[in-house]
Amino acid sequence: MANLMRYALLKRNEQLQFVEFPASYMYQLTALNQRLHKEISKLTAHNVPALPVLIAEFDALEIIDPQYELLSGLAYMDTLETSFAAIREEAYPLISLLTEIRALQAQMEQWYEEYEEGLHV
Repeated sequence: MANLMRYALLKRNEQLQFVEFPASYMYQLTALNQRLHKEISKLTAHNVPALPVLIAEFDALEIIDPQYELLSGLAYMDTLETSFAAIREEAYPLISLLTEIRALQAQMEQWYEEYEEGLHV
């Protein structure tokens, strides 16, 4: 049986972040992260957020150190959308990037709704 979830290790400066993502969508998170890094340097606003680098994916994860927590994919996407929506720039590539972020965010919302409904059946 295939794993339902995969785990991403992200690094922003020296801070590590662990994100749990549906396995079937992990490739989209990876592609989005790479695209954001490719395009973020083109943004001219002064409040462009620091973007973490996705440095590893795992099929299983057990966090031992209590200083780290596991963030759900939806919570991560919500945070990402909020930080990019706050940028005061209305030109490409921001509009395109926000569209991609929001598309994956909507997919995560739907996935988690269906997952939770499946638990209550």
